Amino acid sequence: MSMSSNRPHENDPLAPHRGRLLGLAYRMLGSRSDAEDVVQDAYLRFAGAQDVHNAEAFLVTVVTRLCLDRLKSAKAQREIYVGPWLPEPVFDAEGLSADAATELADDLSFALLLALDRLSPMERAAFLLHDVFDTPFPKIAAMLDRTEASCRQLASRARRAVRDDRPAPAATPDSHARLLQAFSDAVASGDVRQLAELLREDAVAITDGGGRKFAALNPIIGADKVARFFVGLAGKIAGQDVRIAPAVINGAAGALLYLDGELDLTLSMAISGEKIAAIYIVRNPDKLRHLPTAGMH
Repeated sequence: MSMSSNRPHENDPLAPHRGRLLGLAYRMLGSRSDAEDVVQDAYLRFAGAQDVHNAEAFLVTVVTRLCLDRLKSAKAQREIYVGPWLPEPVFDAEGLSADAATELADDLSFALLLALDRLSPMERAAFLLHDVFDTPFPKIAAMLDRTEASCRQLASRARRAVRDDRPAPAATPDSHARLLQAFSDAVASGDVRQLAELLREDAVAITDGGGRKFAALNPIIGADKVARFFVGLAGKIAGQDVRIAPAVINGAAGALLYLDGELDLTLSMAISGEKIAAIYIVRNPDKLRHLPTAGMH
């Protein structure tokens, strides 16, 4: 479901909160389409509510609780998901900003989203509300119906896990784009050794086909294996009409690959120092439908 048909008018009093709410829901769920559904549902609940003194606090609470409910069913769905799961890629990261002065406010990277995905739903909520959206713990306690001490503990546990999971330090945008270009050139040349030199020794490639498109059923780990995988992939599509378009995916340089005029996959990467730490390929058509360029010739 998309919000486009029911989107409130721009002069709606809730419009200023929409990006922040979508940003929270997307970080909680890893799905842009689910995030839009949740925000739409929260909007409808607000419209039917009586005596709301603080619209934003009401909406953030409702969105958080709706996301926690969805994460319960998502866990069951994930257990039958074919192959590795990746978030839905987004092009409008700036529109999903937390609008807060926190270190992670603008981070929508797959690396962070995957780190969040390994947390419990409550840890994820407490961490996002405090460390990303700068919400004070007393308010978080009310939203999650937990004690303030419990919420501090949840956020602290999550913070340690995220710190351990995210590649660091992050590359500058220039070096990120440069490595992406060097990666593309090495794949095109078919030079496995040249490609492997761009990767960290423990580099990982994750491909999400969701059982709908061909993809590796397990993460590919190690510079040499990752390099051989991508050179092999390039060989398989060599005879087709291939077009690669640069794109900003989840706030960082990435690429869209079209086969015979249809969007086939998005490619993005995590950089650690001056090496590629992880490569993320999304092929699942359900996760590409919402992209504005899908089907572009």
